[in-house]
Amino acid sequence: MPDNQLDRTIFNAIPIPAFVVNGDVQILDLNDTAAEFCGQALNLVYRRRGGDVLGCLHATDVSEGCGRGPACQGCIIRNSVALCLQGQIVSHRMVNLQLSHGLEVKELQALVTASPLPDGSEKRALLIVDSIPDISALGNVVPICMKCKKIWDDEHYWTEVEEYFHEHAGVCFARGLCADCATRFSGPR
Repeated sequence: MPDNQLDRTIFNAIPIPAFVVNGDVQILDLNDTAAEFCGQALNLVYRRRGGDVLGCLHATDVSEGCGRGPACQGCIIRNSVALCLQGQIVSHRMVNLQLSHGLEVKELQALVTASPLPDGSEKRALLIVDSIPDISALGNVVPICMKCKKIWDDEHYWTEVEEYFHEHAGVCFARGLCADCATRFSGPR
């Protein structure tokens, strides 16, 4: 949890929902954007599990709530937090959430980021749930593998760049070599 006014100001300046959670994904703190996203202030969500607060459909599968049902074993949010706390690494994963708001069920495609926070009295993670309602509507943001350059598509598969742009924008690629690659392949002259 932010310890001073500067940390609190920075935390609240993050324009996407950000939560501080423990290993059981209990909310220990949240920024203003997350409070607006959940429709609840910290005093109402403190120590409640994320799925219970967000309205995950699977949180009601069993009476014990979020993290206790059969579907929870494959939960991207829960597993991302566990992975980051076990290995002290940052985890980024795409997820399609089904959230219940009253009688209405909403689908939410999101990029979930979990990052370990410095040890305190208990292990904590920063959890960011970045809503991506329609990748094509974002224009300049396309989730791409930084190693192989495949793109995460709408059907939740990694797709070759050429195939993705052909399917979504009708773009065809002409093959060639840039000057740097041409030099690498042909050797210095």
